[in-house]
Amino acid sequence: MLPGRPTRRDGARVIVPRFEDPAPARGAFITFEGGEGAGKSTQVARLAATLRARSGRGACVTREPGGSPRAEEIRAALLDGVAKPYGPFAEALLFSAARIDHLDRLIRPALQRGETVLCDRFIDSTRAYQGAAGGLDPGVIAALERVVVGPTRPDLTLILDLPPEAGLARATARGAGQKADRFEAEALGFHVRLRDAFLAIARAEPARCAVIDAGRDPDAVEAAIRDAVASRLPDLLPELPPGEGIRGDAA
Repeated sequence: MLPGRPTRRDGARVIVPRFEDPAPARGAFITFEGGEGAGKSTQVARLAATLRARSGRGACVTREPGGSPRAEEIRAALLDGVAKPYGPFAEALLFSAARIDHLDRLIRPALQRGETVLCDRFIDSTRAYQGAAGGLDPGVIAALERVVVGPTRPDLTLILDLPPEAGLARATARGAGQKADRFEAEALGFHVRLRDAFLAIARAEPARCAVIDAGRDPDAVEAAIRDAVASRLPDLLPELPPGEGIRGDAA
């Protein structure tokens, strides 16, 4: 097993591997994590608009699994449940294959161009979904992460926290008339383990992770995210001139 810091809460166990110092990159890398229906896609789009307006640099919006043409093909297979019969290790391998292409073709080039990359899910979803909730040994997850991700680590991870019952209700309403995907269709206990795993990751890496209460209305969540970004990565959100504001600010 690779060296790391094990953490446990309510049966959720996650190993956070130790990495070499990241290679220099001119951009910033922000990831959004959380359970189903937490509102990540909405908040990624809102933060991207804010950053483009206030930082003067490009914002690259992407997602996992997916983000590059080959990775999107793997995404379709994963969400259709093609790998489920083969277990969480097979799923983790497919996620890793998609992530390799995504990193090489989109994330790393964007960072080198000085853009801010906003990614809807990244390494922590593999730790939570296939690891803590799926039962895959955390040492295997850590080994895959070390090989696939290497030094390309998020500068900030925003974990949108929501009771799983509320998140699943949102996901069902969002996809009215559509079949639930591979992970939405899991039993409630799976989603409870997911939430525990994400919170365990946040406790293990407080310098990287910020937990956001996603149970509030979208404007309040957006404001909390802006506050977290401004405090953790102040160069990305310069202060506005007196009298100016953006959507969601109090009047």
